[in-house]
Amino acid sequence: MMILFNCFNPLNISMTTFDTIHPADSLEFCPTNGFHDLFVCGTYKLLDQEPSSKVPQTRTGQCLVFRVITDNETPSFQKLQVVDLPAIPDMKWCHRLNALPLLAVADSEGNITLYEWREHSLERTDSVVCATPDLLCLSLDWSNRRTGGSAPGSLVASLSNGNLCLLTAAQGSGLSVQETWHAHDYEPWIAAWNYWDTNVIYSGGDDLKLKAWDIRQGFTQPTLVNKRFEAGVTTIQSHPHVEHLFAVGSYDNTVRLFDARNPLIVLAQVDVGGGAWRVKWHPSGSRKQDLLVACMHDGFKVVKFSGIGSNSFDEDAAIIKRCDDHKSLAYGADWSYDSALRSQETLIGCCSFYDHKMSLWSA
Repeated sequence: MMILFNCFNPLNISMTTFDTIHPADSLEFCPTNGFHDLFVCGTYKLLDQEPSSKVPQTRTGQCLVFRVITDNETPSFQKLQVVDLPAIPDMKWCHRLNALPLLAVADSEGNITLYEWREHSLERTDSVVCATPDLLCLSLDWSNRRTGGSAPGSLVASLSNGNLCLLTAAQGSGLSVQETWHAHDYEPWIAAWNYWDTNVIYSGGDDLKLKAWDIRQGFTQPTLVNKRFEAGVTTIQSHPHVEHLFAVGSYDNTVRLFDARNPLIVLAQVDVGGGAWRVKWHPSGSRKQDLLVACMHDGFKVVKFSGIGSNSFDEDAAIIKRCDDHKSLAYGADWSYDSALRSQETLIGCCSFYDHKMSLWSA
């Protein structure tokens, strides 16, 4: 059963770190104009059971909703709401324009649930069954990062049985499953759109493969298979400001940049010291060279790729800032869409797993 618990209270104490109680693995700032101070953090708890039990393990989680407070020198945040759900591997805000914020939540029981921000809380508007309850929705991505518009766009999700799932707008404001297809031999940790060509979906998995799919050509065969990885592919993000460019992270501690026109050749790469679980390009075009990386066993880092967007691409990459305050798996990280802080840096939120810690910093 889903329970909504509204914690909106002007007397809540603001903070810069927070104990999420359950292990934390995802964090997303709201991109909707007028709501840039909102962000969510997802948790994932595997409940204990007897070793001899034949019942599938139960996973529980929460979507924690926060508001950033920036009325002093050091930004802090207030907890506004808690939504109880199955465990949450991933969440994404929709980039639609001229509408209330819309959040998609992927859970450990094969569902994607949509929530709209109304007044002071998230309210559930739709829930889509993508798989049987014994399967996990591992990741999801909205197609309209660049195009905006009032419609929600399409969603792609990856499932723990190796499948990908394409969801498109249904009658009203909801989504429905349009297609499900087998994409990887092992867990597909990530599915992501090419934001410049939303006919193209990228996926990566524990089979050490990066693949591309063109929705106009059906789903029996990928249009690309890149097998040149030494470990599982864990994260992919198309650049929102530079056409053809996308970043790929792997368990092999490396982030690689590719050109969609020749995706077998690495343009640039950097060793980030730990498995790259999430990569996030800076939301501002003025900082299009900067990539935020959650590096699992080696904290959070901001990598600058010199020459992105120029006529002569420079392969050099440098780690320009890092956060090592988290002592366990660094999983969730995101840039704020708000304007720069007084320091001209951008606010960053991050969270880690076994120490169930969430914090704010800037770079």
